[in-house]
Amino acid sequence: MTTMVEEESKVIPFVPTSNFYFSHGVQAFQNRYFDRAVRWLRKAIEINENEPLYKCQLSVVYTEVGSYHAANQLLTDVLRDKGDAYPDCYYLMANNYAHLGLFQDASRHIDTYMKKDEDGEFREAAEQLKEMIDSLEPEEREEFQFDEEDELLVYQETVHYHLEHHEWQEALALLDEMMELFPSFPLTKHQYAYALFHTGKQEAAVEMERDWAEESPEDIHCHINLVTFYVEMNQFELVKHHIHQLKNVFPMHEEQQLAVATALTRAGEYTEAAERFRKLGKKAVKNRYQYMKWYSIASFHTGDPHKAEELWKKGRARFPVLTETEGPWIIG
Repeated sequence: MTTMVEEESKVIPFVPTSNFYFSHGVQAFQNRYFDRAVRWLRKAIEINENEPLYKCQLSVVYTEVGSYHAANQLLTDVLRDKGDAYPDCYYLMANNYAHLGLFQDASRHIDTYMKKDEDGEFREAAEQLKEMIDSLEPEEREEFQFDEEDELLVYQETVHYHLEHHEWQEALALLDEMMELFPSFPLTKHQYAYALFHTGKQEAAVEMERDWAEESPEDIHCHINLVTFYVEMNQFELVKHHIHQLKNVFPMHEEQQLAVATALTRAGEYTEAAERFRKLGKKAVKNRYQYMKWYSIASFHTGDPHKAEELWKKGRARFPVLTETEGPWIIG
């Protein structure tokens, strides 16, 4: 007589392969479930990081959701590891550079693609993109002619990506490089303190910002970070001074406007925060993680649950980390 133990011992456990995760990732992408696609494809890469097709597909998902810098990082990895065996990477990178406004880099990668693969799948699209770039007036391309500015922009976008996806160590490594390469760019040190705080080194991050605030009390980034830090540390009495400072500044730059609105939401100043979010107009800012998460929370707490749900749903499609939290009714 066969015992139950003997029967159970015959059961072969199902162990998902990298191709299993890849197939599910492609299916999720085709159905426009981008957050799921990212999760499945990352799993595939974890199991088999030497398969270039997985990285190329994940780069396509990133391009679709506007994370062009992250897409190009993956494509650069493929070209580094596989050389010219994947010439399509050059076109995909050119497309991403064009979206970032880095037309010199885009044009250079198109030329490389067409040289490496004369009859490639993206030949027609590459020619159209090249024609579009060549048709731009000189003044339209003028601001993108400086290699240092191009490099700084790519660094900024890549850092934004890591911060928005809570990849703190990756962000710190890049910010270290930026502080060395671009010492006069003021935002870098504050982003460094923000990432440092979220790696568990809270006291060091707070001390940095306090010192900078003493040296430059008008620096709004000090007040923004200190509001964030004190709220997360439940030191609400220390928040008041910095909230007062932020309520009295109205920055011209939309990235700073977004940062102020986010800090006000964190501190529970929902009405003023929602008003400031409403005034933001730049599309690039509205695609940020902070905009979707914190405007959603501010909207919920100011009596607009429909707007809150709409923003949260859109944010989840772009940023998988939002699926790990409960929804716009949370405080932080």
